[in-house]
Amino acid sequence: MKASALSSETLRRIALLFPPQQREPVARLLFEECGNNLPFLENYDAQQLERFQFAALKSSDGNLDRLYQMIDLAQKDWRDLLVAAEFAYDCSEHQRWLPPSRF
Repeated sequence: MKASALSSETLRRIALLFPPQQREPVARLLFEECGNNLPFLENYDAQQLERFQFAALKSSDGNLDRLYQMIDLAQKDWRDLLVAAEFAYDCSEHQRWLPPSRF
């Protein structure tokens, strides 16, 4: 299994959603718990993982506790996470999602 670093677009969305003191923990959480460790995504690179990481971020709405819940959902079945984020039916929908800046 290769470990893919977070993409610049994932880091951008983290910065838009979370306050500065939470950004590093959020990035680490996504990297360690919502990346190549997900079933069938072992060989995905950072860009291929964006769909799943963006889904967790979108569904969290900038709330760290909610992010933990969404990552837990992804670990059980990431298809449910994609449905929750409305990314399930269009493989490029996640690329169009950009949250408004909160900080």
